[in-house]
Amino acid sequence: MAGSQGDAAKLQILKDALYDEARQHGSESRLFTQRDLLGLNVIPNENATLLLRVVQGLCDDKLFVGTNNHAGLAWRWRSKEDAKKYTSLSDETMMVYSMIDEAGADGIWNRTIKFKLNMHDSVVKSAIKTLETKGYIMGMKNVEHPNKKMYIKANLRPSDRATGGPWFTDGELDTAFITELEMIVFEFIKTQSAYLGSQGGHRSVGPARMPTKGVIRGGAAPVSNVGDSSSRGVKRAATEISNDDQTPAPAPAPAPVTAPHQSSSSSTAVNKARLKVFLPLPAGYKTYPTVSEIAQQIDKWGITNNTTLSEADIQQLVDILTFDGLIEPIKVNGRKGYRVTRPTKQETSSLAKRQKDREAGIGLDLTLMGVETGSNGLTETPCGRCPVFELCEEGGPVSPSNCVYFTEWLGLDEGRSKPPNGIVPA
Repeated sequence: MAGSQGDAAKLQILKDALYDEARQHGSESRLFTQRDLLGLNVIPNENATLLLRVVQGLCDDKLFVGTNNHAGLAWRWRSKEDAKKYTSLSDETMMVYSMIDEAGADGIWNRTIKFKLNMHDSVVKSAIKTLETKGYIMGMKNVEHPNKKMYIKANLRPSDRATGGPWFTDGELDTAFITELEMIVFEFIKTQSAYLGSQGGHRSVGPARMPTKGVIRGGAAPVSNVGDSSSRGVKRAATEISNDDQTPAPAPAPAPVTAPHQSSSSSTAVNKARLKVFLPLPAGYKTYPTVSEIAQQIDKWGITNNTTLSEADIQQLVDILTFDGLIEPIKVNGRKGYRVTRPTKQETSSLAKRQKDREAGIGLDLTLMGVETGSNGLTETPCGRCPVFELCEEGGPVSPSNCVYFTEWLGLDEGRSKPPNGIVPA
């Protein structure tokens, strides 16, 4: 009798020691194999039989959870608070709670619990109601299965897979939030991958003068008439070529005439606006903004309130902008950055000003992000976007000779009534 009590006491000591060592050597999600547990140097002489007795005792106390992985049987530790919850439940309720616990942050469907445990529907509903009353579990919405009733442990935060990440709000795709962030990311890349300069306008002074060609005779001045045989000599060195010729510099282009109804101040403002343009950075520029820098800047601005955006989230936004042709990746010396496409066509005013003007009904024909997609002759013709292109052939239901789209495009349908079937006879 005394020997059995002594063995139980020694076993309890080993259980406590093994549990403490497991917590110190890994998180609650880490799986420990038999070799891992023996490597904690708690079991004397690496006795496998004694280890199994200790592990079985921890499983009975709900402190260890057994599972199977690629290496075979493994265990993970469970907090003492969760273990107390298990010991306070009935067998059926404990089985339901165990299923929800194993589902983790992804949650589990109530029908999945019913099918896996082979329980009656009323038993499952009663167990779920008990667990909700005790505050052990809670319902959740899953964006992948919006019509399914899902459950998760009350102390867990639903995973991004279940909630959709920062792009979903209350289970619904937050398109306004996504669009706003896309514009902010695009604006940051635009201002960091191009510089605001001037191009064109009334201040242009015409083409630059080229150096005058000529010959020199010893130390004499250049001779302008190089075709004369008497002026032959040696060709001037590059250091002796100068722009100090007698050709007068072209006069500056005249300022555009102001319309009678337009004030000179507004004309000046228009000219200045025309001079502002985003210009591409020189070849070899190495510090185009990366995804990491974009994420850091957005976090610094604090524009997402309580939503934390990771680099993976920002990468999704950058990918959308890339697929839309608004930006393009560029790799310099192993550094992958992004730059805006068609920089000279971009709006020079700030995003905040463009949004404010849009709300006031100004500039409704302008895009808030990027520029309009370029067009060519093929896309402008009816054939470039014909919905029945595959059916178009001579003698078929649609042909070039009776194409109603060509008739409308060429303006030949004026004064002609369209037939009910939409096809103009030849």
